[in-house]
Amino acid sequence: MTLISLLFALLIEQLRPLKEDNWLERMMVQWSRWVKDQLDAGQNHHAFLVWTLCVMVPALFAFAMHWLLWSTLGWVVSGLWSIAILYSTLGFRQFSHHFTQIKESLEAGDEEKARVHLAAWQKADTSQLPKREVIRLAIEYSVLAAHQHVFGVLFWFSIGAAVGLGPAAAVVYRMSHLMARVFKEDSNHPSLQDSDHQISAVSDGHWVSETLEHLAYTAWGRIDWMSSRVTALSFAIVGNFEDAIESWRTHASEFPQDNDGVVLAATAGALNLRLGGLALLTPQASSLDESSESALKGGQSTPGKEAETEHLRSVVGLVWRTVVMWFVLLSLLTMARLLG
Repeated sequence: MTLISLLFALLIEQLRPLKEDNWLERMMVQWSRWVKDQLDAGQNHHAFLVWTLCVMVPALFAFAMHWLLWSTLGWVVSGLWSIAILYSTLGFRQFSHHFTQIKESLEAGDEEKARVHLAAWQKADTSQLPKREVIRLAIEYSVLAAHQHVFGVLFWFSIGAAVGLGPAAAVVYRMSHLMARVFKEDSNHPSLQDSDHQISAVSDGHWVSETLEHLAYTAWGRIDWMSSRVTALSFAIVGNFEDAIESWRTHASEFPQDNDGVVLAATAGALNLRLGGLALLTPQASSLDESSESALKGGQSTPGKEAETEHLRSVVGLVWRTVVMWFVLLSLLTMARLLG
């Protein structure tokens, strides 16, 4: 049932994708901010309680409905529930149109339009970026989005389904990523610091404690640790394996975030591309420590060819080959389970 659920969820998401700012995500953001506003007081136990409620309540609801439907109405209806949850947690088409717009603009020779699309996607100033940086950033952001919205969800859904959790693990993954992003966005508003509780009171009514922001960021890093490495290994298998593994081993630490660095370094090796260097910091970017920030300012990058327009098609091929590989692997595991 895992394979069928994944297949139908991806097909539906391709035919009728959820919008980037869809009603379900807005509801989850409102839920997390309400819990935060009620319970976050800047202490460790408050932050842990907020994160647990924000992430685990939706996951427990998904798990409970899965088993209720399975026990009362059968596997077909519970499978439909899994498809619905997967459809809401996947986001292939939520970012791919940005990438497509940039690619089409560059292929048409309109660099300025490509910069505008990149700026709209990442909500950052791109007006001074040269063409090669626009291409490189489009590749990096699309690869990370593919991991966070597709392969990470596929990995955790597969693991959760294998141990009887239904779609709950996919919800944990998606909600932990959302919490890290939302609490970081709130902390970036103009704020006044309360030294007693380390609370940021922001101008539009949202606030977040530094303790909660750090906990959400740390929790997301730990949850994404395994899935990011599985994605990197997948890219290596469908790309240039030896170069991808060597780039992963040698250059992953040169990126500001550990998990993102693993994925990007493996991508660079798999496609023989030069990635990294001067960062385009956005409101969604996670906070950098001083060493990471100075490394980025120093322009460190992986070895390989400078990114050109034709490499955008190579990235599309890499992502789709990885999707196919996942389905082939899951098909083989399903057949082995049925025959065994």
